[in-house]
Amino acid sequence: MKPRMWSIRGPLGSRTYWTLAVTGLVLPLLLWWGLVELAWLSKVFLPSPVMVWSRCIKWFTTDHLASDVGISCYRVIAGWLLSAVLALPLGLFIGTFRPLQALLEPLMEFVRYMPAVAFIPLVMIWVGIEEGAKIAIIFIGTFFQMILMVAEDVRRVPSAQIEAAQTMGATRMEIIEQVLLPSAKPALLDTLRLTLGFAWTYLVVAELVAANSGLGYAILKAQRFLQTDKIFAGIILIGLIGLLTDQAFRWLHRKAFPWAHLKH
Repeated sequence: MKPRMWSIRGPLGSRTYWTLAVTGLVLPLLLWWGLVELAWLSKVFLPSPVMVWSRCIKWFTTDHLASDVGISCYRVIAGWLLSAVLALPLGLFIGTFRPLQALLEPLMEFVRYMPAVAFIPLVMIWVGIEEGAKIAIIFIGTFFQMILMVAEDVRRVPSAQIEAAQTMGATRMEIIEQVLLPSAKPALLDTLRLTLGFAWTYLVVAELVAANSGLGYAILKAQRFLQTDKIFAGIILIGLIGLLTDQAFRWLHRKAFPWAHLKH
């Protein structure tokens, strides 16, 4: 019997998927517009979509929106890349060797629950108030999460693959290079995608540190003058940029690991 759409993990055609996806995006927008137009909520507290769109246009034409987007993207990507450069090898070894897991994982678990915003005074003392401080906050917010996720990705590689390689006489480094890494690559790419999303959530926090540009800085400045339309515009722009990067990672995952997307 052909599985139905509402069955557990049932099939979903491309057209149906995109119809539902667009509906899921449009319905909240219509609800938002309706609440404002029916005067159920004041436009001071909830500006209409038209007001937010007008603010975006004004921001682009007169308030250097492009440069704000550019500097925020730079800060997020720099902090995330620094996390990835350090977390990927460390997570790989923590997930491979039990002594390293016992030595480092409890510390990583402990630190990851500390709010990144609490490190701002220390970062300003250690790094200063220039770009390095903003990148450091995003690094702190993503590194400890990433290293634990990488370690878990590596641990999910089936033991049977490792045992088979050992039976064939593979060394520890050969097992890491030829068994663990290839098997974990799809999960590692997903981890990078997810942690880039984490990095965007720390942008506003990072731009608390003596910033004079960026989307987060613009949101905080708009708060002081009760410019709620600009606050909404900044939040939506961050969400759109995050969505685009997320979809880019999904596309890359499908291209790099097509076998992982085969329908069973």
